[in-house]
Amino acid sequence: MAKPVFLLQPLTAAVLIACHSGAAFADAENDQSHRAVASLAPIVTTAQQGNDASGLIVRADPKKPIQPVPATDAADYLQSIVGFSAVKNGGTNGDVTFRGMFGSRIKILTDGSESLGACPSRMDAPTSYIQPESFDRISVIKGPQTVQYAGTGSAATVIFERQKPEFKEHQPVQGQASVLLGSFGRLDHNVEALAGDDQKYIRLNANRSESDSYQDGDGKTVPSAWERWNTDLAVGWTPDDDTWVELTGGKGDGEALYAGRSMDGSQFARESLGLRFEKKNITETIQKIEAQVNYSFNDHVMDNFSLRQPEMKHDHTLHTMYLDKSSMQVTRRTLNSRLAMTTEWNGVDLITGVDSQQNHHAGSMTSHTMNMPLSTNMKYHSYGAFAELGYQLSENYRLVSGARIDQVKIDALKLNDERKETLPSAFIRLENQHPHHDAKTYIGLGYVERVPDYWELFSTAHGNSGMSKPAFNDLDTEKTLQLDMGYQHEHGAFSSWVSAYAGLINDYILMSYHDHSTGMGHSHGSTFSAGAKNVDAVIAGAEAGVGYQFTDAVQADISAMYAWGENSETNDPLPQIAPLEGRLNLRYVQDKYTLGLLWRAVAKQDRISLNQGTIVGYDMKESAGFSTLSINAGYNIQKDLNLAVGIDNLLDKTYTEHLNKAGSSGFGFASNEQFNNTGRNYWARISMKF
Repeated sequence: MAKPVFLLQPLTAAVLIACHSGAAFADAENDQSHRAVASLAPIVTTAQQGNDASGLIVRADPKKPIQPVPATDAADYLQSIVGFSAVKNGGTNGDVTFRGMFGSRIKILTDGSESLGACPSRMDAPTSYIQPESFDRISVIKGPQTVQYAGTGSAATVIFERQKPEFKEHQPVQGQASVLLGSFGRLDHNVEALAGDDQKYIRLNANRSESDSYQDGDGKTVPSAWERWNTDLAVGWTPDDDTWVELTGGKGDGEALYAGRSMDGSQFARESLGLRFEKKNITETIQKIEAQVNYSFNDHVMDNFSLRQPEMKHDHTLHTMYLDKSSMQVTRRTLNSRLAMTTEWNGVDLITGVDSQQNHHAGSMTSHTMNMPLSTNMKYHSYGAFAELGYQLSENYRLVSGARIDQVKIDALKLNDERKETLPSAFIRLENQHPHHDAKTYIGLGYVERVPDYWELFSTAHGNSGMSKPAFNDLDTEKTLQLDMGYQHEHGAFSSWVSAYAGLINDYILMSYHDHSTGMGHSHGSTFSAGAKNVDAVIAGAEAGVGYQFTDAVQADISAMYAWGENSETNDPLPQIAPLEGRLNLRYVQDKYTLGLLWRAVAKQDRISLNQGTIVGYDMKESAGFSTLSINAGYNIQKDLNLAVGIDNLLDKTYTEHLNKAGSSGFGFASNEQFNNTGRNYWARISMKF
């Protein structure tokens, strides 16, 4: 892969030097005024908690440092939010799970739009194309408790957002930059630069990240190197405070070595274009109209020779040895559109709108000659309408409810077949706030129907009938009815929170792995592949935490998450569910510096369903419990210039996650041997605003 550094490294250095010099000059010139400004040290984030809508919605700032080592992609970052886990492939591009749910049950959006991966075995999950630090905010809506976006997520809706910039008077240029250095050759650069005024602006987000393969706690190298870059440009027009028009465009690429796959990702090329419009305060009733259209093209190549040595094979006919090289290319084009209106009258706020998505998949999982035209093999079209209403019942109680309907059509071109579905979804939620008791609660009931996604329809050997064919018309839609409830409380130095859920899933789509004579499946040609079937299931679980401020400087919090699921037809556990996990965070905070300690403890997982799972992984065996200890520190060098350092896995323990793929035999791993996680890992991150 070409390495388009595009002056990013010297640009970062120049920005840091220039802004450091400018800040120093300002300090010298305005020493008295700057003494009055409190410059606080950066706090390294270890676990985000519920903090909006009575704890239902988690909001996070992706520009702050996190531990473990700051994220390479969206899946990395989401694991810092309680409730999320990820199936690991190697060093990057894991595939997230939330509350034991996987894939399209979690809706991943960037600025309200969805961009999907192309690989039939999810080597390029949607999160692998997202660089978190280039966004301003991450919001996680738990459960089926919103209907505002196409294809409502039954487990969660995750939104990565960039907000409209605001320029300070006499400061037409602003932005921020960071550089990260870490063990195993880790080097990251991130730059966000804005120029404009109160009527127009231009914004550049550019980042590059690379790492060598890491070593586990035993000092053994785990194949896991990667390199990636992204560039996004936005031009905005804000003729007045109530109007916002923005045109965006982006490109990116990368490569990743995978310990857990027989092929590596040698290309993760992406292109995107978007146009959005927003108008506020139109009338006393119509508060806002927003419209957007977004296009994305993801072009993914996988092979077994760019980043690794292919295996030698013997040609019995010619009596010679040869390198067994193989490469495959797949693409996904996605076009999203959305129009919504917000109205308010007599204590009622109502959001109504329509949206659509068209995505086309091309290529196949069979070897081919590169750079040849790819044929489209799947077309997906959806059209939806929604309404979400909020009503203040009283000073303390608020009712929120919504409904949507989606019409979906999927064309399987190679099968010469099509499928149409009408998908309803709805929810109702009661929120309660006690202003005199610093307590918030919510309880909500949601229902959502989900059509089987691309991976479930086309990456499986068979469906319910057990016949050796794709499960295109053989899988029913998945129907989830879920109760969500939560509680937040703050009193003096003590705080606590809990989010719990219980759900019934009819026609849950379950993957079972068997020895099938097919070239499809999760191992790129292996006969051990997945069949999909519908079962009824029950799920339940919770995330919870408590915090205490011992003194003005010493803080502590404990959080835990647990997910449980069962196939109600066989009473077997649902597969690929992360075990009980707890996190203890101790922090010492001063004006100029902070010190932190993170202890992560994970229980064993003995609730497994052998050889069942998802498109990415399946339960191979019970997993052992483990714990890791990490430390971090932050220091405010001067105003808007911060340093954060950390050591992950301080005791250099050797361990593996339950949600972890088996290592590839090409690297010498046994058939059911999972690769280990990273050993002791040092990192330092300097960040600044200008």
